[in-house]
Amino acid sequence: MSSSESGLTKISRRMLLCGIAGAGITLAAPAIARGAGSFRSLSMINNRTAEKLTTAYWVEGEYIPEAMEAVNYILRDWREDQVIQIDPKVIDIMAATQNILDASEPFEVVSGYRSPKTNAMLRSRSRGVARNSYHTRGMAVDLTMKTRSAYEIAGAAKSLGAGGVGRYSRSNFAHVDSGPIRDWGR
Repeated sequence: MSSSESGLTKISRRMLLCGIAGAGITLAAPAIARGAGSFRSLSMINNRTAEKLTTAYWVEGEYIPEAMEAVNYILRDWREDQVIQIDPKVIDIMAATQNILDASEPFEVVSGYRSPKTNAMLRSRSRGVARNSYHTRGMAVDLTMKTRSAYEIAGAAKSLGAGGVGRYSRSNFAHVDSGPIRDWGR
């Protein structure tokens, strides 16, 4: 493939992604266990910064670097303004969960990446924050939705059999991570 052909492919892909995001179309993400499908998309809002993102982040077997960078930024530690690469598997779990819920609304991000400093501060305030949290490795996200309970979100995520899932019913959010398969909470 010549460099001009490669450039056309990238331009076409970007144009497709911009068109999808601009039109507000939500594409169905497959269940992570099946790994099938041409597109994976995700819609979220960071409750702390009010930043919103709706994007197709995986097209025809490839993660789209620009979309992944946007996801990393939205899920950054906003207290320290630190961005790291979020584990693609946790992004896939989020997208597949959103698809299973058949939700038209975005996930509301309660917590994404946490720097070790932020995690230590939160741990000093709450017994529910793990010392070696997957949040500090970019492998976990806490999520909520206005129209779904923590139980519903956690149930959809758990059905994937693809990582850790926690239910925090009192605070009405679910934790999903790309660590070992396990679950907790009420």
